[in-house]
Amino acid sequence: MEIAADPPGTGEPDGPGESEQLASAEVLATVVAAESVLSKRFGARIHLAEPEDLGGSERSIVLRVKVAASPFSLPRTLAVKRYVRPAGGATRDSWVREAVSYQLFTALAAEDRMCPELFAHDSGTSLLVMEDLGRAPTLAEKLHGDDARAAEGALLSWARSLGRLHASTAGREADFDALLRRLSPPKSKDPLTVDGPVAVEALPLLLAGEFGVDTAPAAWDAARRTLGLLDTARHRAFSPSDSCPDNNLITNRGVRFLDFEGGCVRNMMFDAAYLTVPFPSCWCAYALPPGMTDAMLAAWRAEVRVMWPDLDDDAVLGPRLLDAQVFWVWLTTWQFLTVPDLEQLGSGGSVPRPHQADVLVARWTGLAAAARRAKSVAVAEHAEAVVTGLRSRFGERSLPLYPAFD
Repeated sequence: MEIAADPPGTGEPDGPGESEQLASAEVLATVVAAESVLSKRFGARIHLAEPEDLGGSERSIVLRVKVAASPFSLPRTLAVKRYVRPAGGATRDSWVREAVSYQLFTALAAEDRMCPELFAHDSGTSLLVMEDLGRAPTLAEKLHGDDARAAEGALLSWARSLGRLHASTAGREADFDALLRRLSPPKSKDPLTVDGPVAVEALPLLLAGEFGVDTAPAAWDAARRTLGLLDTARHRAFSPSDSCPDNNLITNRGVRFLDFEGGCVRNMMFDAAYLTVPFPSCWCAYALPPGMTDAMLAAWRAEVRVMWPDLDDDAVLGPRLLDAQVFWVWLTTWQFLTVPDLEQLGSGGSVPRPHQADVLVARWTGLAAAARRAKSVAVAEHAEAVVTGLRSRFGERSLPLYPAFD
């Protein structure tokens, strides 16, 4: 097999590939844009250096940069996020939600700020310059580690922090809406309002066609009733929208929430269901050990009862929490059956992921058990039928525990 020689007369090694050059250009453009927006914000030239790639996604570049020169007292390093592609309304909406979310929290007292402080943002370049929280581990790293006690402590800390986040943003929807109006509101304030109603109407036909599962009218009506959570005026607070384990840092100042691309104010039961499903928007979710969900829910409840005393009543919390669980299970099953490339359902970056079928079986099994406890017979029977259909297609599957508990 022959190897092509260098072009005559050059004798030089090949340069960086096109993708590497593009990446370098994007990083440079991000640093330049960050210097510009900081200089405008503070009124003097600020020089940034030594960009470090923190991961990002296909839509964004996320960097850690060193503040090399500044006439102001700024932190030694900053985090910079710039939305780059794909272009279009979805990317713009994500940037608006994230910018407004960080603005909302930056305006709060430091003890109520559950995320990085926002130093500057720029609509023209879709850029955010934020506090760098350092190299703290994520909740995902704790769950995929080998220390069960540390993982349990991280989960309980995260649940308490989620409750504090809800309590500290109660009654701030008008502030959030005012900030949205300044940056051109997204087409949908809450991302769940886009796919949620579609999933509820479409899933029964999909279940019948794919698994031979019939959906009784009572079960379908129960799912339709969950859409009321999207509009209710009660129990509303800020939601990170995607509080997957890799989007939560375990710092020495407590849990800090990241990635507000879907940030919005909505009924907080959708977030509370992250404790009972768990992590319903995440396809990187594994199982939790017995008793863990109850402990997490108690930790969250201890924080939110300060603002919503009625949630101390099981008769108030229970039905709403079950509705949120039904909503998430129906939505994610619809996604599983309609997204052409199942890899698009993945989340968690480089974190290992279980098979999506294992996740679905666990979610429908959990829903059946929760519905039985709540004496919601139609929901329970439907969930059990779906579990049977899934196992007929995919075999006897079970969702493994997170490695820290295995």
